[in-house]
Formats: sequence, C-alpha cells, structure tokens
Amino acid sequence: METMIVERTIDAPIDDVFAWLTTTTNYTSSPLVLRCRLTRRGETAPYGLGAVRNHLWLIGWFRERITHYDPPFATEYVVERSLPPARHDVGSMTFTETDRGTHVRWTTRAEIPVPLIGTFLTRRFARPIITRTFGNILAAADAALAGRASGRRV
Repeated sequence: METMIVERTIDAPIDDVFAWLTTTTNYTSSPLVLRCRLTRRGETAPYGLGAVRNHLWLIGWFRERITHYDPPFATEYVVERSLPPARHDVGSMTFTETDRGTHVRWTTRAEIPVPLIGTFLTRRFARPIITRTFGNILAAADAALAGRASGRRV
C-alpha cells in the first residue's frame, strides 16, 4: 500500500473550505476529473456519513462511500469499486484553521493489485496522477474561495 498526502492552505474560512471540498461535483474543476455524481445521500448531509459518490477520472472510475463525517474538521471515505481495479484502505481530508485560512491535508492509501509489479505501478504511475489530481482540486478550491475572510473563526 502506498500512502499519498497532499496539503494546501486555502485563504478562506474552514466552513467554506469543508463545504466546497466535500461537495465532490466541484472536483470537475480539475482537468483530470471528468464527472462526479452523488448516487446516495448521506444520513445527515448530502455528502455526509453513508453517502455514495461516483467519480470518473481520466485514469478510471471510482465508487466511494463516506465512512466518517465531522464537519468542518474531517471526512473519510473508502473506494468500494473501481475500474481498473485498485485496493484502497482509506481516504481522508482534515481541515485545520490557521492564521492564513484553512489548512487541508488529503491522505489516501491505495495500490494497484497486480502481482509482482503492483508496487512499481502504484509508485510510478498511480501516485503521481493521484497526487496531481488532489493538488489540482485543492488549487481549484483555493481559486474559488480565496479571500473569503468573513466568518473566519479566530
């Protein structure tokens, strides 16, 4: 399993950043994400606990289920199915208020399940594509939300 982490501080209040990044239809702002759909609403919020979402990236299709939802501080998910197939332990986003806005840490653990060369393929191909896509999504959130200082908790 390969752990991938992407971090960014976004100049916006934590509530706004959490809402933008947990509404995955926003992910199509990344050129590597083609489509995102919410296929089952969560228990207490559309993208909350139990929600199921489908993502189509240039590298494949993913069905994810939200396993933890603690607004505006954290969310976690698992990839239940994907094409091409992949193993996935957990994905998470944590949100922390700072004097410059909201620090986001996006972590995932995954691997391509191919005997003998899966680790190589994960490190060489999947890792750079996943981290670049996460980075693009965080940059899109920053561009969409930058400067929303009102409502920021201090």
